[in-house]
Amino acid sequence: MANLIIRDLMNNKPNDTPVLLLGFNRPEETGRVLERLRENRVQRLFLAVDGPREGVVQDAEKVARVRQYAQAADWGCAVETLFNEKNMGLKKSVSRAIGWFFSRVESGIILEDDCLPSPDFFVFCRDLLERYREDPRVMTISGNNFHYSRPKSRTSYHFSKYPLIWGWATWKRAWDRFDFSMSRWPSLRDSRWLDGLLGNRRHVRYWERIFDQTHREQNHSWAYRWTYSSWLNGGLTAIPSANLVSNIGFSREATHTRKRIRVANAQAEPLDFPLIHPETILVDDEMDQAIQQKHFSLSLYQKIRHRLYMMNVIKEF
Repeated sequence: MANLIIRDLMNNKPNDTPVLLLGFNRPEETGRVLERLRENRVQRLFLAVDGPREGVVQDAEKVARVRQYAQAADWGCAVETLFNEKNMGLKKSVSRAIGWFFSRVESGIILEDDCLPSPDFFVFCRDLLERYREDPRVMTISGNNFHYSRPKSRTSYHFSKYPLIWGWATWKRAWDRFDFSMSRWPSLRDSRWLDGLLGNRRHVRYWERIFDQTHREQNHSWAYRWTYSSWLNGGLTAIPSANLVSNIGFSREATHTRKRIRVANAQAEPLDFPLIHPETILVDDEMDQAIQQKHFSLSLYQKIRHRLYMMNVIKEF
């Protein structure tokens, strides 16, 4: 009961943490996320929307509907917008939008249009944005915990080297270190930099392949560039002990998330307040091993189990 009272008091305060909402052509999902921002009384909203793709007829109408949400924030919320005239694509449009956001604020929350946050997510981000405001070791506050290992923790969050970004927060001082070009990657790869960072050759091979593809512009990911930038600067991510964001974007209509994966089923959960902070700012190696093995570099056995899970042949992955 005491925890419910504390949560209600904290969640009912006007939310003065700036929020960047990244949109494109999914008005239904964007509307659901915007309603969650309304419920949590977000006071300062930045809405960035990419332009319609050339030759995709339905984009123009859907993008226009998403942009209309700039006028729908009618609960006393200040709104700023960044609307791309032409389609820039995921990696460029998101990178540009986050840079624009941090040209106006010193810290804030970043949500894509398919990331539905719980009320506790806003409180969690607000508390940690203030606590680690001037600590360069912490570069990302994540809203994600997919419970790959040790589902119940003594503390409210732990530190990871993996910046999970389905609903996250950061600071201008961290984003200023974002290296879009990854210009140093070839020399770092040849120096075996990742071996010292990851300590596992299979994991190293996985990320060498990912970073090679990203550096060569062979994928659409801005997030891999953020992972690279975070690792390059020794940055850590605060991972909550409960999952605070649900991804609602896995569908045939999505541009990049059509295939459902295990974490698409992760529902938002309550987090206990006040927060219990870790005593030290150190990576939880056991949790990171689980994240790498189950979220990124799946073994053949795990891939088979994942496929069976997605086919509803087995109930647990």
